[in-house]
Amino acid sequence: MGDPVQIREWGIKGLPADDLSVENGIMTTSTKRWPLMIDPQSQANKWIKNMEKANNLQAIKLSNPKMSVIITTAIKLGKPILLENIEEMLDPQLEPLLQKSIVKYNGVPSIKMGDEYIMYNNEFKFFMTTKLPNPHYLPEICIKVCLINFTVTPGGLEEQLLVEVVKCEQPEIE
Repeated sequence: MGDPVQIREWGIKGLPADDLSVENGIMTTSTKRWPLMIDPQSQANKWIKNMEKANNLQAIKLSNPKMSVIITTAIKLGKPILLENIEEMLDPQLEPLLQKSIVKYNGVPSIKMGDEYIMYNNEFKFFMTTKLPNPHYLPEICIKVCLINFTVTPGGLEEQLLVEVVKCEQPEIE
């Protein structure tokens, strides 16, 4: 399903080279729902930050008092947002965004955040990561997001280490 050139670019941007990580990368970039990545080793977090750096990604936490203003601005401008270190519960103000409740308001695609309608730019991207190793999300959350497990498996770690060894010892083979 993946484009080899795109997958190679992801590797350059920090996505580990093991099969599970590549499959997770494909799901992250091709899903219709916003991805929520279980990421205890912060590999997905690093990859998303590098991948979206050129698009002025803003990484925020739920504790940020200006979170709603930052998200609203990003929606209008079509900029990517990375919501980091989320817990098992999400802020209710994210509900319209998670559901992608996009409607026509005054003839323009818009999303209602709080009490106002915000013009929705189709270039907007929203990523979420959690450091929790084994979170238990309620079904109400699971049906709104694409839950992707970036936790490193023993086999995946072995593949990642092999890639690093080959990169150091024989870069022409890598």
